[in-house]
Amino acid sequence: MDKPDWNPQTGRMAGPLQHEIESLLTVAFTPTRLEVINDSAKHRGHSGDDGSGESHFTVMIESKSFEGVNRLQRQRLVNAALGDIPGQRVHALAIKAGEPGELE
Repeated sequence: MDKPDWNPQTGRMAGPLQHEIESLLTVAFTPTRLEVINDSAKHRGHSGDDGSGESHFTVMIESKSFEGVNRLQRQRLVNAALGDIPGQRVHALAIKAGEPGELE
């Protein structure tokens, strides 16, 4: 299994699944802002924690692709871009998607 490595952009450790999420979303949406936050440490020992250290994530993404698209459709687009990751390879994925400058 690949080990996490330091991500200088976020100042955090990033594992292989986090890198895959970042890559897939970058290719699909050319985001103006992308943060993939690994929340797994907050859920150690809870349901859905598989011990990998990559079971829970928050995605914050801004892209022109979301202009004129409602919130539900934005979430569907992100889930579709991630393929089998949500629900199969990741237990929990929180998605905050918006137009450039929309997210706080």
